[in-house]
Amino acid sequence: QVQLVESGGGLVQPGGSLRLSCAASGIIFSMNAMGWYRQAPGRQRELVATFTSGGHTIYADSVKGRFTISRDNAKNTVYLQMNNLKAEDTAVYYCNFKNIGTQIMTYWGQGTQVTVSS
Repeated sequence: QVQLVESGGGLVQPGGSLRLSCAASGIIFSMNAMGWYRQAPGRQRELVATFTSGGHTIYADSVKGRFTISRDNAKNTVYLQMNNLKAEDTAVYYCNFKNIGTQIMTYWGQGTQVTVSS
């Protein structure tokens, strides 16, 4: 089992910045992937940014150039720096972790609300 603890959401004005954190604990495989998804009201959950098992990063087109994902492997923690936030970034942001072995085991954080509004 893997536990994920998220922090850093909140209310910010358009153009502002927020930094999300997600710390993983428990049984963590050496091969894993970790990243962020989000879900806005009435919409499906979508990928925001993630590290692949090979250490590459993938970003949604809508956040490229504004969001940066980073990772502290020693702390099993992933961060999402969000700059130049827009109203359309408003959503619940979920940390996602995958242990990759003979099968992929997926875990989700509890979610943190990000609201961009003036």
